[in-house]
Amino acid sequence: MGKSNIDYSLYLVTDSTPAILGDKDICEVVEAALRGGVTCVQYRDKTSDTGLLVQTARKLHAITQKFNIPLFINDRIDVALAVGCEGVHIGQDDLDVESARKLLGHDKIIGVTVSNAEETAAACIGGADYLGIGTVFATPTKENTKSIIGVDGLQQILLQLAQAKSTVKTVCIGGINASNTSRVVWQSTAHGKSLDGVAIVSAIMAAADPEASAHELSELVKAPPTFAKGVVTADQQDRSPQQLVNLIPEVIQAVAKWKPLSHNMTNLVVQNFAANVALCVGASPIMANYGEEAKDLSKLGGALVINMGTVTPEGLDNYSKALKEYNAVGGPVVFDPVGAGATAVRRAATKTILGGGYIDVLKGNRSEILSCLPGGSTVQQRGVDSADGDVNIRELALAIKELATLRKNTVVMTGKTDYVTAGRHVFTVNNGHEYLGAVTGTGCCLGTTISAMVAAYPRDKLAATIAGLLHYNIAAEMAAERSDVKGPGTFVPAFLDELYNIRVATTKGDLGWLERAKVSILDI
Repeated sequence: MGKSNIDYSLYLVTDSTPAILGDKDICEVVEAALRGGVTCVQYRDKTSDTGLLVQTARKLHAITQKFNIPLFINDRIDVALAVGCEGVHIGQDDLDVESARKLLGHDKIIGVTVSNAEETAAACIGGADYLGIGTVFATPTKENTKSIIGVDGLQQILLQLAQAKSTVKTVCIGGINASNTSRVVWQSTAHGKSLDGVAIVSAIMAAADPEASAHELSELVKAPPTFAKGVVTADQQDRSPQQLVNLIPEVIQAVAKWKPLSHNMTNLVVQNFAANVALCVGASPIMANYGEEAKDLSKLGGALVINMGTVTPEGLDNYSKALKEYNAVGGPVVFDPVGAGATAVRRAATKTILGGGYIDVLKGNRSEILSCLPGGSTVQQRGVDSADGDVNIRELALAIKELATLRKNTVVMTGKTDYVTAGRHVFTVNNGHEYLGAVTGTGCCLGTTISAMVAAYPRDKLAATIAGLLHYNIAAEMAAERSDVKGPGTFVPAFLDELYNIRVATTKGDLGWLERAKVSILDI
C-alpha cells in the first residue's frame, strides 16, 4: 500500500497490560477491531522481550494484511525491520526521525508523537509522515505524560500546520472515546487543517466487544456531534446590527411562549436572585448542582448554565457530568468562568470545563474571557470584579474573535460596553447601568437570561444572545430611572419589575423599550 492512500481515521494503539487487555488475546482483539472498522494498527508493548515482540508482531501483521491495513510498531525499529511491516511510531524519547528514516528507508511510514510547537516543527522538518498529537485528555495508559494539551493545544498545533501549509497527516491521542470523538474531530476543523483521524487505546482494547466499539467509533469519526446543528452560521454573523435588533421581539416572545427550563449550576449567593431573574424573563428555573440530575433535566428542552462561582473538586465533577449530558442531546450550554483569571485553581478549572465539552455561549468579563484564550492570559484579575482601565480594544476584539472561531461558539465579553462575537464580526452593546456593577450576582444572572433566550430560540444563538443582553441591560436602565430607586438596594426589586415589564410589553407588541437599543459593529 502506498503512503498517500493510508486512511488514518480510526487508528488503534494496542495495550497488552492486564489492566487494559485483561485475559483477552491481543490478536483476537485486533482482528475484531479491524472487522469493526479500524483503519490503522500500532503495536505498542513496552515490557516484553524482543523475541516475543517479533513473534506477536508477525501474527498481527498477518491479520492486518488480510484487511489491507498498515501495521506500525511503537518505538522498536528493529522489530519493524524483522517483521517487514509498514512503519513505526516514535516518541520524543525515542530515536530521532532522521535516524529512523535512514534505517527504514523512504518507503516506510514514520509517525511521531508531538505535544507542542517545537516538537511539531522538528517532526515535520525531519520528514514524519504523520503526527500523533497529544495527550489530549488525561488517560491511565501513559504514565510519563509530559502534559495534557486539551482541545486548545490540539487546535494550536493544527493551526501551526495550516499556517506552514503542511501536508503531514495528523491523529490525536489521549483519552479519546465514544463520549468525545465527534466533538474533538468537529472542533479541530476551525482553521482549515483538520484531523485525519483519532487514535484509540482503551476504548477498543478494554472493550467487552471490540468489534462493536470500533464500529461505533468509526461512525462517530464521520458524524458531526448533536450540538453542531446549532452553531451560528456565516449568514447569521453577517447581518447588520439593525437586522439583529429586529429579531429581538421574536426571541423574547419565544421565551414567553415556551417557558424554557433554565438549569442553573451556580453558587448559593446567587441562586435566589438567578431564579427570580429567570421567572421575570419568562423561563422556568431550577437550581440543581448535582450532576446526576442532568441526565433527566437535559431532555426537557432547556439550557444549562455553568456558573463557576465556587470551585471545588466535587463541583467540577458535577459540572463535567452535566456538560456531557447536555452535549449528548444538543442542549445549549452557557458557561460563566467566574473569577477565572484570579487563581491557578480557577484557571485549571476553566480549562477542564472548556476541554470537557462544547460551550454554546461563553460569557464573562474581560479578565475571565482572556483567561479562556489558548495558553491563557497574563492579565491578573483582582477577584470576580470586572477589570477596567486602559486597553487596546482592537486587540481585545481580535482575541475574542479568535476564541469564538476556535471554539465555534458565541463569546460575550461584558463591561461598560459588552462585546459579542461568533467569530466574524464583533458586535457592541452599549446599554446598561452602573448599578449592575454594584449588586452581587448581576453578571451571573445575565448568564441565566441568555440561557433562556438560546433555549427558546436555538436556531439563532447570536440573535438570542444579543436579545438577552438588551432585555437585561435596558431593564437596568429603566429601573435606575424610576423615582423609587435611590441606589443599589432599591434597584434590585425595580430591576426585576422591569425585566418582567419588558417581557409582558413585548408579548403585547409594545416595543417602545427597544428604541433604547445601542448595538453596533466594531470596526477593526
